[in-house]
Amino acid sequence: MIKMLLSSILFLSILFFQACSSNDNSEEQDVNTMVAANEYVLTELNKQQYVVKKELSGFSVEGAKGKVILLDIFATWCPPCQAEASHLASLQKKYKDDLLILGVTVEEGISDTKLQAFRDKYNAQYALVNSNDNRRLIDALASKLNVGRNFGIPLMALYKDGKFVNFYQGATEEEFIESDIKRALGK
Repeated sequence: MIKMLLSSILFLSILFFQACSSNDNSEEQDVNTMVAANEYVLTELNKQQYVVKKELSGFSVEGAKGKVILLDIFATWCPPCQAEASHLASLQKKYKDDLLILGVTVEEGISDTKLQAFRDKYNAQYALVNSNDNRRLIDALASKLNVGRNFGIPLMALYKDGKFVNFYQGATEEEFIESDIKRALGK
């Protein structure tokens, strides 16, 4: 009888500690999932990676502190997106040390070759990203801007150090964007 009682206590103790250990791993996984849900790894055509982080008031890019970040949501087939590409390239060139433009395509499964053809044809000389995280970032951005899931493109949003500056939907004149870049930079 005593052997049976001791065996039962030992068995229950093992189950108890095993369950506690399992819960600790679950909490750790939940924290990792939360962190991963707020980070988006974007890969540029030249394979450079950008880590975009969701902040309380906007988005930031790892390693771009002090720079104005322009997230450009576009499609290669979209005429206004095609027209804006050279204007964005002009801004990127003019503010090269203070501005980072990330062109995030809405086209899932687009080939790098097609994206490179867009860059060449429309002079899109800024970072064009084609990653698995594009859709997650686009959805998070649309939610943050309250534009709904079926928003018009191009959709551009400006941030500085994780703080929202302004956003533009549809064709937008280069001068308006530049004015907001200057304001964000304190110029």
